[in-house]
Amino acid sequence: MLAGTPIGVAEDASQRLREALAAADVIAAEDTRRLRRLARDLGVEITARVVAVYDAVERERATGLLDEVAAGRTVLVVSDAGMPLVSDPGHLLVTGAIERGLEVSVLPGPSAVTAAVAVSGLPVARWCFEGFLPRKRGERRTRIAQLAGDQRATVIFESPRRLAASLADLAVGFGADRVAAVCRELTKTHQEVRRGTLGELAEWAVGSEVRGEITVVVGGARPHHPTADPDALRQEVDGLVAAGMSRRDAVDAVAADRGLKRRVVYDAATAGRSTGCGRSGG
Repeated sequence: MLAGTPIGVAEDASQRLREALAAADVIAAEDTRRLRRLARDLGVEITARVVAVYDAVERERATGLLDEVAAGRTVLVVSDAGMPLVSDPGHLLVTGAIERGLEVSVLPGPSAVTAAVAVSGLPVARWCFEGFLPRKRGERRTRIAQLAGDQRATVIFESPRRLAASLADLAVGFGADRVAAVCRELTKTHQEVRRGTLGELAEWAVGSEVRGEITVVVGGARPHHPTADPDALRQEVDGLVAAGMSRRDAVDAVAADRGLKRRVVYDAATAGRSTGCGRSGG
């Protein structure tokens, strides 16, 4: 059974979670110390065998845990906070159980993702969860560029030490005027939600000593309305060519960016250009 645990305040735990912790035969916990602290705060006595299951050891311990389930014992999987598998261990256990035909159930609970979506104040009728962005700047910027055109809001986890760099890269890749919200320590005593444009938030993060668990919600891209104005298309293509791109690649890039057929961009880019083979002289 997968179980969501409180993301900050122990009182957010459901009665079902209390009962599951007390009744389980085995508890697979991302951090056994946090598990025992949670049980103590909830007044629950754990009689189960507790096994540490974090990213580095999940694969080697999955088989033994699945054997427990196959033998009829209840294995409860919990992460440090929130739902297992949401940027936390558990995926190998779930896929292994499915492959072996074992039952997988879930006990829903708090999640920093949905909490941040709700409190962000952004349009979130449609949104996607990206998890943690890549740590290396080059890889991070590449991923941001891939996400920039998505019209859904994007939810991102980030560590305090990388927040300023990630917000700066988001401001470059998404545009400094894209609205966003930085949600810190949700449900906890020092909860903070800071809203603004990516440019404003990036500037704020540089001079702030941000701590705690952080979830960033970024508004979606505005709907793109293709334009077929020949002069504008020609100028765009010429600008890319001047920057060193071949004319063929420049036409392809503008067509993709504008959502237009390649022929439309090609015709605009070549309008008025001489198609003769050369000049003859006397």
